[in-house]
Amino acid sequence: MLRLLTLSCTAALAACAVPAPDADGRSGDERAEAAVISAIGTPAVAADPPPPMSDPLPPQVRPVEAAPFTTQALATFDEPWAMTFLPDGRALVTQKKGQLKLVTLSASGASSVDVAGVPAVAYGGQGGLGDVVLHPQFASNRWVYLSHAEAGANSTRGAVVVRYRIDFSGNGASLADRRVIWTQSPKVTGEGHYGHRMAFGPDGMLWITSGDRQKLDPAQDLSSHLGKVIRVRDDGGTPSDNPWAEAGGVRGQIWSWGHRNPLGIAFDASGQLWTHEMGPQGGDELNLIEKGSNYGWPIVSNGSHYGGADIPDHVTRLDLNPPETSWTPVIAPAGFVIYSGTRFPQWRGHGLIGGLASQALVRIEFHRNTGGEAARYPMGRRIREVEQGPGGEIYVLEDGSGGRLLRLVPKA
Repeated sequence: MLRLLTLSCTAALAACAVPAPDADGRSGDERAEAAVISAIGTPAVAADPPPPMSDPLPPQVRPVEAAPFTTQALATFDEPWAMTFLPDGRALVTQKKGQLKLVTLSASGASSVDVAGVPAVAYGGQGGLGDVVLHPQFASNRWVYLSHAEAGANSTRGAVVVRYRIDFSGNGASLADRRVIWTQSPKVTGEGHYGHRMAFGPDGMLWITSGDRQKLDPAQDLSSHLGKVIRVRDDGGTPSDNPWAEAGGVRGQIWSWGHRNPLGIAFDASGQLWTHEMGPQGGDELNLIEKGSNYGWPIVSNGSHYGGADIPDHVTRLDLNPPETSWTPVIAPAGFVIYSGTRFPQWRGHGLIGGLASQALVRIEFHRNTGGEAARYPMGRRIREVEQGPGGEIYVLEDGSGGRLLRLVPKA
């Protein structure tokens, strides 16, 4: 059983004023995490028995490579966050303030309408309406899953995943039959590190990333959702083969722990699960997610705490699962797809990550259970989301007010 040897950040935060984080998860981290570290000192947590070791970290490679695509601007959105494609070729796009857009694409542009019935969200900092994914049997059940920040008691907030049936009428759509699938526990103060990215796996289960909410040590607490990768059934139930399924409750839903702020999740062709997460001051990570494994945050990181406090590197704790690659300086990763289309055949099986701070599209090459950066394509704006279209094109969403939807097509 995991033994916690550090003071609780929750108690420490009550004694220190933590300013609200900025939307990009960087300057806000600096203020919030510096306050936490000042209050409690550097966390020190004992670990479970060592898990199996991952392969060594591959070297980072950033070759100069001309982009093999041209970019078409299709539409503009207000703080877009995520998107997914419907079977008929239309798309759903979330806006952080709480709008879900039904987008019709054409060869030259796109038009959109608001979907009715979207829930109220707790907007602010990094919080608001988040991810959107379809159920694997969407064609028959029309189930759509949304994640968003939700207000709680005493100025607390947390992520929630809700399932709806989407009904189409003419050119519009509406949501019905609301069902709460998962609620991030506990709700805490602050507006950062919700995570709440989602993916359905080949096993039909729903996988959810849950950020540490800038509270640090709860990422090592198996009674808390914070800093975890979560696995539940499509109705929110706990799968019997989860690592701690017999424990039930929060612990029963956890698949891996020791994460900071995972903002990308994708399965490769062999069914392996990959996530990426923002590090603190340096140390963004790409991780291969293994059952019941501890990824070390905040005990180890290849970055440093904001405010100057050192964090031991991953190599100092071989019992904790290291990243397959890490970035310093950071790329501030957001959005993630593992490409399987035919329009870019040279990229089949490669990962594509949006870069916020790096303002780039970052391409990842995988080699069995390792992966690392192969190339970086400057985009000139912060990239929040990356998706593969039904025709094999690549779509990206720029971050912030006026964020454009861009279609990437191969150069002639």
